[in-house]
Amino acid sequence: MTSITTTGSPIADSHNADLPGATPRGTTVISDVVVAKIAGLALRDVAGVHAVGGGAARALGAIREALSSTDHTQGISVQVSDAKVSVALTIVAEYPVPLQQVADDARAAIIAAIETLAGLEVTEVNVSINDVHLPDEADEAGEADAR
Repeated sequence: MTSITTTGSPIADSHNADLPGATPRGTTVISDVVVAKIAGLALRDVAGVHAVGGGAARALGAIREALSSTDHTQGISVQVSDAKVSVALTIVAEYPVPLQQVADDARAAIIAAIETLAGLEVTEVNVSINDVHLPDEADEAGEADAR
């Protein structure tokens, strides 16, 4: 779990003074899973990102979707310490979108979302592109299933 400091009144409260993320008005704890989910949701609107996660993660994700349970943290890992976040993600890019542009856009979306919603500083976002999705791949798969 991640503790962050919230803004409170300047009046000191000796009961919470020694707790990480404590203020005179209480503490705020944001789970690492929540930070990863924010990153995953930010990727939904990034042009050129076809899927998130490696092959095994996407296969498991397909099973979850069939059961109506989507995992927004699939393919994303975060490390949070002292209100600073490091993110690593694996994506499948759309062809012919420039790969560096997809990575830059994904990075910008994740940084903006985490810093805005969680109030944490993002120190790095490492993007691994492990595949490129061709527009006709879905069409070929659909034709094979129909046979």
